[in-house]
Amino acid sequence: MLTAILASSLLALACGLLLGYSAIRFRVEGDPIVEKIDALLPQTQCGQCGYPGCKPYAEAIAKGEADINLCAPGGQVVMIALADLLGRDPTALDEVVEKVPSIAFIDENACIGCTLCLQACPVDAILGAAKHMHTVIAAECTGCELCLPPCPVDCIQMLPIAESPQRWAWPYPGKGHRLTGEAA
Repeated sequence: MLTAILASSLLALACGLLLGYSAIRFRVEGDPIVEKIDALLPQTQCGQCGYPGCKPYAEAIAKGEADINLCAPGGQVVMIALADLLGRDPTALDEVVEKVPSIAFIDENACIGCTLCLQACPVDAILGAAKHMHTVIAAECTGCELCLPPCPVDCIQMLPIAESPQRWAWPYPGKGHRLTGEAA
């Protein structure tokens, strides 16, 4: 009995040492520029840039496969920050329309509880169950608007977030100032 316990302990110790050595020896480090780009993106995971989330978009930017002006939720602020980080010239936001920061609001009287919005929300900001009313957790909602199209009764609307001391930031100069070099 004691021999079996001792043998099992030695085997577990050997496996632990082997795994520890392997973790150190074969460690795969991420690209630090991808992490910096990803930190600048708004993390809405909305897919409006054409990529399934912010991390894949950051990887595409780092590889040079994507332009820095595709992030609709981040708008010009994120595009200028990416241009500064990567040493690129800022480019105009052609197809991207900057939106006022907003969150989803569900009219609970009109909601039929279909759960289609639950499935569409990439950050699980909608709470509810089948055939029961749903509600939005405002602190979790990123304003990506992915919950709007699947709603069959149009009970979801986007409400602008009120300006508060916690959300206020200095405005950036006008579009013409940094993008074309002209005075604003």
